Amino acid sequence: MTTSTVTSPSATGAVTAAADPAERPVSPATAHLDAADVAALAAELDALRDEVLAGRGARDAAYIRRVIAVQRGLELGGRALLAVGSRRRPVWVLGAACLATAKVLDNMEIGHNVLHGQWDWMRDPKIHSATWDWDHVTPPEQWKRSHNELHHVHTNVLGHDNDLGYGILRVDEAQPWRPRHAVQPLWNLVNAVFFEYGIALYDLEVGETLRAGRRPDAEMRGRIGDVLRRARRQLLKDLVIHPALSGPGWRSTLSATLAANLVRNLWSHSVIMCGHFPEGVETFELDETPTRETRGEWYLRQMLGSADITGPPLLHVLAGNLSHQIEHHVFPDLPSNRYAEIAPRLREVMERHGLTYHAAPLHRQVASAWHKVVRLSVPPRVSGSRRGR
Repeated sequence: MTTSTVTSPSATGAVTAAADPAERPVSPATAHLDAADVAALAAELDALRDEVLAGRGARDAAYIRRVIAVQRGLELGGRALLAVGSRRRPVWVLGAACLATAKVLDNMEIGHNVLHGQWDWMRDPKIHSATWDWDHVTPPEQWKRSHNELHHVHTNVLGHDNDLGYGILRVDEAQPWRPRHAVQPLWNLVNAVFFEYGIALYDLEVGETLRAGRRPDAEMRGRIGDVLRRARRQLLKDLVIHPALSGPGWRSTLSATLAANLVRNLWSHSVIMCGHFPEGVETFELDETPTRETRGEWYLRQMLGSADITGPPLLHVLAGNLSHQIEHHVFPDLPSNRYAEIAPRLREVMERHGLTYHAAPLHRQVASAWHKVVRLSVPPRVSGSRRGR
């Protein structure tokens, strides 16, 4: 699908300027929609967003405060269990599970969504995107720039959205094959194991700098220093201080902490891969003559370029509600606890307009994403030129 140039989003994440209807981007998935259809779609989605915004209140605030309380209780409980009894296998397992769940909640349902500004309307300085810190080596400001300002604006636009393969994987036929892509299944596994640090490198845009043959300037060196300081703090806390508090059981506490970090990384990587990588999700290219997207075209790109995970409520919470990736990309600033409520309505809107709503259980979405990574590791002359839509 070929789109117009992507511009800065408004509060909805959608662009504010309109394009000439005659220049509206066309895709096989949207060719049946004319300009009036797209405008009507935008109005309908704007109305849905306004409805949710008007309904935010005490129950939403109570939800995020409850999740934060649970996360902190799990972390403190896990640390306490490991400090007093990590050499006993049942205590080790329970402590590691509590710690892993706390880390998942911190990064996914809390950190990701607070840093999106989903809870800024509460005007609580303790739960605000401008002040929130998280258990991650990436500084919040760096993450907000690469994620909120780049990925959510340029979603699935080849050459502009580095979340398409994180700059290291070939995940679309339009991306040229390089010899390094032959080992990308292994590289993707390594990235999953050390995902927290992979995200930090991605947010620093180290790959782009190296591929361009540029030396890090003063600004980048400063950002690298920030990441290194946070990494040192994380490693000191997880690998030195907390194990030392366990006394003779320090080895067991250390192994439980490493296990918790591994679980957090593998889970986060799997969930995030499901958002844009599965087969059937659209990618987009830029026209030679750039124009500006309408709000409706931006909505279409978010809906067609994302995929959902189906499952029980607990899965959605542990996934940071990124299991509702379509809803999140259409409405990135709405409270995450509202995505499950609006998902049926958004699905109905899409199906009524003849658009495919990509949703499947976790195991199928993970398998589909990995299938694409493996399939596109093969040179085009072997795998063929057919686009795997």
